[in-house]
Amino acid sequence: MNRGDRLDTLNIAIELPQEIARRLAGPHDDLSRVALEALAAHGYRGGKLTRAEVQRMLGFNSRWETDAFLKQAGAYLDYTEADLEQDLNDCGEAAEGLIN
Repeated sequence: MNRGDRLDTLNIAIELPQEIARRLAGPHDDLSRVALEALAAHGYRGGKLTRAEVQRMLGFNSRWETDAFLKQAGAYLDYTEADLEQDLNDCGEAAEGLIN
């Protein structure tokens, strides 16, 4: 996140028993980051956040980093067979344009 993004943020506090917080975070994780990532994945799965919003929320530098996070979180793209067919047609048209 750049400095301008921080001006428009919201802080959320969560109260948990220490033993539960330790189990959720694990020995090497930052619980705030764990919670932020869970919220981002949940928002994306529910269609409330776009991939770009997830990327901004988590401070990722690339689409690939965002896609890897979403895959690891089990938040898969809403990509239908029709989308695949359209992408294949688009690739074919682009290839024809390069040949001609």
